[in-house]
Amino acid sequence: PADSAGPPADPADPADSAAAADSAGPPAAAASRLVELFLDRTPFYAESGGQVADVGTLTAVPAGDPAAACPVVLDVVDCTFAVAGVHRHLCRVPDGLADDDLPAAGSVVRAEIDAPRRAAIRRNHTGTHVLHWALRRVLGEHVKQAGSLVAPDRLRFDYSHHEAPDAALLREVEDVANAEILANGRCRHYETTMTHAREIGAIAFFGDKYGDFVRVLEAGDNSVELCGGTHVAALGDIGHLRIVSESSIGSNLRRIEAITGTRTVERLQEVEATLEEVAQLLNAPGTGVAAALARRLDETKVLRKQIRALERKAAGGAVADLVAAADSGVVVADMGELARDALRDVAVAVRDADGVRAVVLASAPPEGGVALVAAVDPDGPLTAADLLADAAASVQGGFARKGNAPVVVAGGRNPDGIAAALDQARSAAGLATAE
Repeated sequence: PADSAGPPADPADPADSAAAADSAGPPAAAASRLVELFLDRTPFYAESGGQVADVGTLTAVPAGDPAAACPVVLDVVDCTFAVAGVHRHLCRVPDGLADDDLPAAGSVVRAEIDAPRRAAIRRNHTGTHVLHWALRRVLGEHVKQAGSLVAPDRLRFDYSHHEAPDAALLREVEDVANAEILANGRCRHYETTMTHAREIGAIAFFGDKYGDFVRVLEAGDNSVELCGGTHVAALGDIGHLRIVSESSIGSNLRRIEAITGTRTVERLQEVEATLEEVAQLLNAPGTGVAAALARRLDETKVLRKQIRALERKAAGGAVADLVAAADSGVVVADMGELARDALRDVAVAVRDADGVRAVVLASAPPEGGVALVAAVDPDGPLTAADLLADAAASVQGGFARKGNAPVVVAGGRNPDGIAAALDQARSAAGLATAE
């Protein structure tokens, strides 16, 4: 095998971060205090294959004394491939530094990457390979990678699958991945021929074209894929992998977002802090939060039923007053903060009274928004949907038309529009609007 003498050095290893690099061209114009420096060699990983670029610094080195300190330090915020053998570094210029002080063509700079950030990226990148293997093992070998993003704070993995995996399957994927990480298998990253890569069963990235020579990553004893990114030396370096979300991004395409390493510890600490806060609010020990919350929810349901009953009773007492205020058999009224279900009950009760042919009621329930209800005599000339069509628009809301339903309920977002909505309902019923 191509790595019989050990895997070659990582092309962007932190150990190379202090190596000097020659400038291969002049900096571009310093618009917005950003300049481009082109180097013939670099420890910076250029964004590719889903992995984000390294960041770090470029320090101008005085001629003849590469070890000397120099005040000209540029922050590298991005790195990309320019042309063969040349790397583009997008750098932020410090305030007060003149263009004449920037490194000139042919000068030497010291290039240093942000090593802790690179280490986090490595964990996430190798983590995507372990996740891919775990998905294929749990869901089936039909699973194929369809895209990825490897950043220092998270990884995103897109894959092909015909349905949404449930929580139990995702937990199994996570458990399988972490068991592999805990086994701490060696990671070997090396260059070989495409023919040899196929012979050892290396999985190629979706739809990419490869040359005669490729880089292979053997992540532990099970995952073998083509990959040119940066990776950990052993799976145990990943620490832990935690799936934080899973969603659909298209037909038969799914997306997983996950975290690794110290970010999983930070997330655990965040969850524990939230749990402690909830436990204090419920006056319960941490292990008793679920039971205490269930009791509170049951109590809340009972109280809500009692409140609704009282609201209906109070609203029922207003039915006679609403009927007495009918104009040509039409009742239009603002019912304050009456709950939505109680509002409908009152509207139907008023509609069923003698001499009433249509009712439109509005309220701003305590939970927010606007409730509108129209109820009409099924044998009359007015339709509930027509009464609410313009009224609902006045409160930034709407409803679904279902034939000539005698009762229509609409919702809205703007309580300030209730007065205008009721005027629209009066107009639709052929009444004079309120002054």
